Amino acid sequence: MPGDGERGTGDASSWRPSAGLETIKARAELNGSVRAFFAAREVLEVETPILSAHATVDRYIDSFSTRDGQWLQTSPEFPMKRLLAAGFGAIFQIARVFRVEEQGRYHNTEFSMLEWYRPGFSMHALIDEVEALVETLAGLSGRFERLSYREAFLRHAGLDPFSADVAKLRTAAIGFGLIQSVDFTDEVEPDFWLDLLMSLRVSPRLGQQNPSFLYDFPASQAALSRIRPAQGSEPAVAERFELFWRGIELANGFHELTDADEQRARFVADQNWRRTQGKVVPPYDAHLIDALAAGLPDCSGVALGLDRLLMLKLGLPELAATLAFDRRRA
Repeated sequence: MPGDGERGTGDASSWRPSAGLETIKARAELNGSVRAFFAAREVLEVETPILSAHATVDRYIDSFSTRDGQWLQTSPEFPMKRLLAAGFGAIFQIARVFRVEEQGRYHNTEFSMLEWYRPGFSMHALIDEVEALVETLAGLSGRFERLSYREAFLRHAGLDPFSADVAKLRTAAIGFGLIQSVDFTDEVEPDFWLDLLMSLRVSPRLGQQNPSFLYDFPASQAALSRIRPAQGSEPAVAERFELFWRGIELANGFHELTDADEQRARFVADQNWRRTQGKVVPPYDAHLIDALAAGLPDCSGVALGLDRLLMLKLGLPELAATLAFDRRRA
């Protein structure tokens, strides 16, 4: 007799795939096109561990842990940077990654990420290559729009994100009907309000035809990117970009930070923030810090969600329709 864990679900159709055969064929073709694109440009395909003794300490990304104290990767970024520091040159990876977040229309806890790094590339040079790849994969033509973070907020939210204070940001959120006047009265961090306005007001209006790039984020949102110092009346900005298509984020890229001390300080600050919020505080990747100290070449890198790209290319209603088995059927 089977044990309780081996019994059926009671739903006679739950064993069936989330995606149809033609979609799975399209996924295989997409992966093949990715590999052909990078082979033509002499970018090396690599594989790195899915399990690690370290995890991301990003404030808004939570990692799965295993019973033996290891962590499932949320991105292959850290080990790929170690390969860069070891002299591997331009590299890419099609990786399975895992993030603790709710199942949703555009999310699955396990998904496919394309990540690549280009030594010697500026942020804008990498933006050009991302455009060439997405054009190839999605069959698009025509130049993608490029907007600075400031330009996007001025156009779609009517305010300057670098000069607006918390009161003005909150008033804008209320005015757009994103919150009620009594909501989040204790939130005093500008980035909270900028993220809210970006998620619910600005990004849904980006890339409605061809995809749109957004670049030069606030320095407080640098993550793992370099910060370009203030110049005259221009504020300091993070050399970071994102790609949106039909209001959905597809890619997130950086002119990569190479300073080991600065990276360690950012990791520690993120750990302290997570601690104050009562979140799990994973160990940061000490191997990455050692690799940066040894010498990471000047480079730019980007991560692109292949499942979302396939969903948009095929006009599918949700991410689950691109997956052989989404979380509900896994």
